[in-house]
Amino acid sequence: QVQLVESGGGLVQAGGSLRLSCAASGSIFSIGRMGWYRQAPGKQRDLVASISSGGRTNYADSVKGRFTISRDNTKNTVYLQMNSLKPEDTAVYYCNYLWGLEYWGQGTQVTVSS
Repeated sequence: QVQLVESGGGLVQAGGSLRLSCAASGSIFSIGRMGWYRQAPGKQRDLVASISSGGRTNYADSVKGRFTISRDNTKNTVYLQMNSLKPEDTAVYYCNYLWGLEYWGQGTQVTVSS
């Protein structure tokens, strides 16, 4: 069983930055793929960024060059550094863990004002 707890969301003006954190319980954290997804009202949940156990990263085209995903396996934590935020980045952001089974955090709200 893996439990994920996100933090770091909030309200920020366009052009600003936020850093999301996701702390995971469980000793298998280091061998799973971690990802950040987001869901805006009335829209589907989409992948924002992911990072493999070996550190390989993948980003949605809409966030390339602005967002950076990283992980610290010693702290069982994955981060999402978000720079140059835009109003269209407004959504609930979810942390995701995948290794055989899939786990989700409760989500954290990110609101970008214009």
